[in-house]
Amino acid sequence: MALSLRSWVANDGWARLVLVLWLVANVALFWRTFMTYYSGPQYNYLHQMLGLGLCVSRASATLLNLNCCLVLLPMCRTVLTCLRGKKQVWGRGVRRVFDQSRSFHTTCGFTICFMSVVHVSAHLINAVSFSVRFSDDFPSLNMAQHRGQDPRIIILTTVPGITGVLLVLILFLMFTASSNYIRLSSYEIFFYTHNLFIIFYIILMLHVVGGALKYQSNVDMHPPGCLQSNHTSLSDGVGDNQKDSSLGATETFCREEARFSPHFPVHPCDVIEVCMMKNGFKARPGQYILLSCSSVSSFESHPFTLTKCPTKKKETFCVHLRVVGDWTELLTHQLLTEFSQSEVLPMVHQTRYPKLLVDGPFGSPSEEVFNYKISVCVAGGIGVTPFACILHALLDGWMQYKLRRLYFVWACKDLQSFYWFADLLCTLHNKLWEENRPDYLNIQLYLSTQTEFQHLCEERYKPLSSRLRIGRPQWELLFDEIGRSNNHKRIGVFCCGPKGMSRALHSLCNSNPHPGVTFEFNTESFI
Repeated sequence: MALSLRSWVANDGWARLVLVLWLVANVALFWRTFMTYYSGPQYNYLHQMLGLGLCVSRASATLLNLNCCLVLLPMCRTVLTCLRGKKQVWGRGVRRVFDQSRSFHTTCGFTICFMSVVHVSAHLINAVSFSVRFSDDFPSLNMAQHRGQDPRIIILTTVPGITGVLLVLILFLMFTASSNYIRLSSYEIFFYTHNLFIIFYIILMLHVVGGALKYQSNVDMHPPGCLQSNHTSLSDGVGDNQKDSSLGATETFCREEARFSPHFPVHPCDVIEVCMMKNGFKARPGQYILLSCSSVSSFESHPFTLTKCPTKKKETFCVHLRVVGDWTELLTHQLLTEFSQSEVLPMVHQTRYPKLLVDGPFGSPSEEVFNYKISVCVAGGIGVTPFACILHALLDGWMQYKLRRLYFVWACKDLQSFYWFADLLCTLHNKLWEENRPDYLNIQLYLSTQTEFQHLCEERYKPLSSRLRIGRPQWELLFDEIGRSNNHKRIGVFCCGPKGMSRALHSLCNSNPHPGVTFEFNTESFI
């Protein structure tokens, strides 16, 4: 029998059109994502490390995101019933498409399973690449802890790896229980396994928390492949195209070191890090600046302690600010105005930031930390910011200072707050161990509002996990231990935290029972 085009269009045309549009969207999205990670400058160094495994894993992840959104729609019976009822909006042909919703659900399901196999395979290759091609030039880009690390450890000790394994197990149960044989012989198995989709989506939202893959956040200041310089200066024009008179070639110089960030620039607990550059700006660890933004408020300026000072090698300086109040909310909105955590293809679109006016730097008591042989830095929550700058300075070179032992005590209400500077603390800890000075830095972390044990589960934060305690610090015991370990010493105590903490430490410093030991108390103003 001859096929009637008119009958085919009436019976199958609309359904095939929807399928073609879906297929085109999948192909276009896969290709766009693949090329973004293949040739995008912000992924240049990551692509050099991971190769095509990066492009395939991200492109397949994009299709997984799309189809995981679409697969539920055909099963929303109430929505389909309402749409079918709007006869004045939808024609008969479109309403007939709704009758084939289950077929579309099955198609999306098969696509999710197939792309999961591609995604998992690509990430297994990525885990091997992270281990074999460990980058010594860009340590923050690595997911492995060291060259040659077992890829299985990388997978089973990270949030993306653990959640990925759980997602694969759930998806396997749902897929196998969907076969005709199981549905006909034991419908209950099909029903209960398919309802695991609730757990599947919850884990899927947690899957990206680890931030395993990072983009370069300062491509404009550090173009991929630029020439490194021992000393960079804005006044010297470094970063502009400069011509070699002998070769006639144009070379681009780096204005700063490459910086890498996960696709979520907001730190835990609504704290963001703002990094800036200012020609001729010089500061010392412990100092603070006044920050104002005319597009937020013409008259307001707010003090922020520097968490990173400019150096000869890197002219950027940074502050961490908690998003609380109208001014910080508006500033954060302008800094991240084009950023969306719900994007199917997460990219950094923001290229023009609001103009920030910087006044300072100004002195503070924390500058005196380096003028003691023994110092105690006590922080409460976001009050850790002045001491972060001190830790950065020690990381650059601790032997240049008078300081020979630092007690670092940090109390927070939320476990996530420790992630603000967890990498910094671990890097400094590992460096001091490598230089045979493990006693130089004494780290004590306190989770003050929890009654049950929690810990920093990532492998790279292992040095901090053993130093995390539940409950408030026992100040008397702490000061007694410090006093007995440092006889006949003058010890500098520096506090930045709530007023209650400051009063307790001030009182202990004045009532010190150890003869020959003097605790000199210094406090930062913190609200």
